[in-house]
Amino acid sequence: MSQEGTERKGKGTVFVRAEVCKGCSYCIDFCPTHALDFGRDYNQKGYHFPVLAREEDCTGCDMCGLMCPDFAIFGVRWKDLDARAAANVSTTVQP
Repeated sequence: MSQEGTERKGKGTVFVRAEVCKGCSYCIDFCPTHALDFGRDYNQKGYHFPVLAREEDCTGCDMCGLMCPDFAIFGVRWKDLDARAAANVSTTVQP
């Protein structure tokens, strides 16, 4: 379960900085599980940006982030996100 109380799908997720994306489609083309697709919305530059169209297929491998020339997207595995959150909580708790 995620922190919002909804069930997580797949092994990971992606984060998209839509305002930076120029719609090159490298992330979509190189996604090994074909989990990404262009969204219907446009960013401020007038480009379609990617969305996680098939959440259950995402592995969080970050191939999308590795291929993006503008660092507009990155993938993260749920287990890594949970570990970061736990580490952050443990370092911010004061005695």
